Amino acid sequence: MDPARFLFVSADAALITDLAWQIHREGHEVKYYIEAEADREIGDGFVPKTDEWRAEVEWADVIVFDDIWVGSDVGTGELAQELRADGHAVIGGTPNTDRLEEDRGYAMDILEAHGVNTVEHHVFHDFDAGIQYVRERPAPYVIKPLGEVQNVKRLLYVGSEDDGSDVVDVLRAYKQAWGHRMKGFQLQRKVEGVEVAVCGFFDGERFVDRVNFNFEHKKLFPGNIGPSTGEMGTSMFWSERNELFEETLGKLEGWLAGEGYVGSIDLNCIVNESGIFPLEFTPRFGYPTIALQEESFESPTGQFFAALARGDDPDLATHRGFQVGVRVVLPPFPFDDQTTYDESSRNAAIVFDTPDRRGIHLEDTKRVDEQWRAAGESGMPLVVTGKGETMQAAREQCYGRVDDIVIPNCYYRDDIGERWIDGDGDRLQAWGYLGPQN
Repeated sequence: MDPARFLFVSADAALITDLAWQIHREGHEVKYYIEAEADREIGDGFVPKTDEWRAEVEWADVIVFDDIWVGSDVGTGELAQELRADGHAVIGGTPNTDRLEEDRGYAMDILEAHGVNTVEHHVFHDFDAGIQYVRERPAPYVIKPLGEVQNVKRLLYVGSEDDGSDVVDVLRAYKQAWGHRMKGFQLQRKVEGVEVAVCGFFDGERFVDRVNFNFEHKKLFPGNIGPSTGEMGTSMFWSERNELFEETLGKLEGWLAGEGYVGSIDLNCIVNESGIFPLEFTPRFGYPTIALQEESFESPTGQFFAALARGDDPDLATHRGFQVGVRVVLPPFPFDDQTTYDESSRNAAIVFDTPDRRGIHLEDTKRVDEQWRAAGESGMPLVVTGKGETMQAAREQCYGRVDDIVIPNCYYRDDIGERWIDGDGDRLQAWGYLGPQN
């Protein structure tokens, strides 16, 4: 295809830098807008920037929103819907698809209305009511905050006590520490099994044929312990539509078409021998999922997303094996501590032992006089990826690339992909959800 003009919009924090960089390297024109003042240096030296995205709308052939948030409010879906109505090609949601992430109770209602099995769940706007509910129905529960505060990932809590006593204790603590910000929460009955996310790209009318299955690693430390983070790493593979897809996202195809949704949508699930239990939506790009997906694309990235935004029945060729991505982070991630960040991480130099940059993806990074440096204030400079015919081969390539990077004080999980090797893959195959991989 001829080069296209892409306008990337981060209406809150900067998240989409790597995709903008990839498309820019493919020869397309790119302009990138970042709303958050603390993030505006992210991507400097890698992609061209703009200070006012609305002034570039008529210039752009494709407009890409990276998240559902406009500052502390949900709102990019409304912006995307308005721009599409004016005839622009846009990757982004709608007010209703934004709500799938912001309002977990609404998300479950949509799933149930379309015949998708859901786990027992209840939404509360009062801490004492939630505590009383657990006391009357003792069991392990998961606490999922609602609204803007859900972006503080460490507040998600997975209960472990059969009588729910730990959940009661955590709700009491949240009431005291977070009651002024946490406007509500969902209690979800804990289900044991394999956690897997089903992800598809939707072009406004239908899903692209290739389906992505990914496995998130949210805890900070290896072995899945420590505080929850946005994500520490992801493993994945691609396949054709199968039972796991058809029983989840596949049942929402008509609803998404009615919404006119365009972009990536992900449904995280727990799967066991008894069934499939959806947990939560990501109706936008996932991070660092999109970086790992880019690494596995065998179609030109810009060509694919331009066709997706225009509803041109995009074709997507993907790597036929497995992929692993690791987030390399700096102190005080995942916490906010300005002093620690200033002393340990701000402007940290990123040094490579080899000139090879394959598998290296940007997060909070800038380039100054050809030197890569940490940027912003979140402590997430890089995602490093690998791929192979087996999950173990993908792990070896990924961690071999990590070993070639030197960043003072950096840390990362060294077990991404092991869950698949240790039995998750066998269980999913034995239960019949995946079918033959293609």
